[in-house]
Amino acid sequence: MASTQVTPTRMELTRLKKKLVTATRGHKLLKDKRDELMRQFLDLVRENMALREKVEAGIKAANKNFVIARAGMSGEVLKTALMMPKQSVELQVGERNVMSVDIPVFETKTRTADANDIYSYGFAFTSSDLDGAVKSLADILPDMLKLAETEKACQLMASEIEKTRRRVNALEHVIIPETQDNIRYITMKLDENERSSQIRLMKVKDMMLEDAHHYKERQA
Repeated sequence: MASTQVTPTRMELTRLKKKLVTATRGHKLLKDKRDELMRQFLDLVRENMALREKVEAGIKAANKNFVIARAGMSGEVLKTALMMPKQSVELQVGERNVMSVDIPVFETKTRTADANDIYSYGFAFTSSDLDGAVKSLADILPDMLKLAETEKACQLMASEIEKTRRRVNALEHVIIPETQDNIRYITMKLDENERSSQIRLMKVKDMMLEDAHHYKERQA
C-alpha cells in the first residue's frame, strides 16, 4: 500500500525511481557481501575447531608432563625452577580488513631470538620431564594465540553478518516494496490526472466548436 505522505508529482516519481534503482543495487551488493561473509565465516569456524582441538590436546599433554615432573621433584625445587622466567614474549596486535570487518592479527616477538632459550633453571637439579613440560607449553603458545585470533574474528564476522542480514531484509521486505507501491500510486494518479485533463480539453473543444457553429448560424 502506498504511503499517504507521498506527493503525486512527476518530480517525486523521478526521485522514487532513482531511489528504487539505488535500493535494488544496494540489495544485490549486500546479498553478495552476506554470502561472502558466510563463506569466510564457515572457513574460520572450521579452522577454529581444528585449532581448539589442537590446543586442548597440547595443554592436556603439557599438564601431564608437569604432573610427571612434579612426581620426580619436590615442590620447593619445582617452584624455585619456575620462579624467574628467562624468556619474555611481547604481543603485537594488528588488523586486517575482510569484507569491511577489521579482524585482529596477533604477532609475537621474543626477547631473544633463540627458540631454546626458554629454560629459566639449571639442568643439574631438575628432571628431564620438566624440560619436556616447559617445551610443550612453549610449542603450544603460537596455536593458543592463533586460536584467540580466530575466535575473535568469528565473533566480529558473526556480528557483521547479522547486521548485513538485517539490512538485506529491510531492503527486500520494506524499502523496495514500499518504493514500488509509491511509484505505482503516483503513476496511477498522474495517469488519472492526465485523463481528466484530456476530458476537460475535449469538453472545452466541443464547447468552442459549438459556440463557433452557433455563431456561423447567426451570421447566416
